[in-house]
Amino acid sequence: MSKKVMATISLVINAGSAKASPPVGPALGSHGLNIMAFCKDFNARTADIKQSVPIPVRITAFTDKSYEWDYSTPPTSYLLLQAIGQASGSSKPNHVKSGHISLKHIYEIAKVKGQRKEFNSIPAKNICLSVLGSAKSLGIQLLDAS
Repeated sequence: MSKKVMATISLVINAGSAKASPPVGPALGSHGLNIMAFCKDFNARTADIKQSVPIPVRITAFTDKSYEWDYSTPPTSYLLLQAIGQASGSSKPNHVKSGHISLKHIYEIAKVKGQRKEFNSIPAKNICLSVLGSAKSLGIQLLDAS
């Protein structure tokens, strides 16, 4: 018999630095989950990732107060901004450029993004086009290959 799902919680937590303080504590505590056990488990599983990297986490809480969780790769916008060395994108992406990026960087970011299970059946070309679209919305211009 399968467990009954009480809630699905989506959070973005910096790798290796989950604490009982907001946003983790209130999100888990409101469903009666063991906050400290989750924090220890999350910090252990993300110990090999640089601490300032934001990690999207999906927690499935069950009615018996148990939970399962999984994490994904960092957001594409974070990876793009790291590639150009900026803290944020352009507020006017079609007018003011926030940086330049090479096609090789786009491909490498697409490879990281392609590790997500929801992208298993999507061709690498389409993932690259998605990354290019994200870059454009941040005001990042593709370097000319010539």
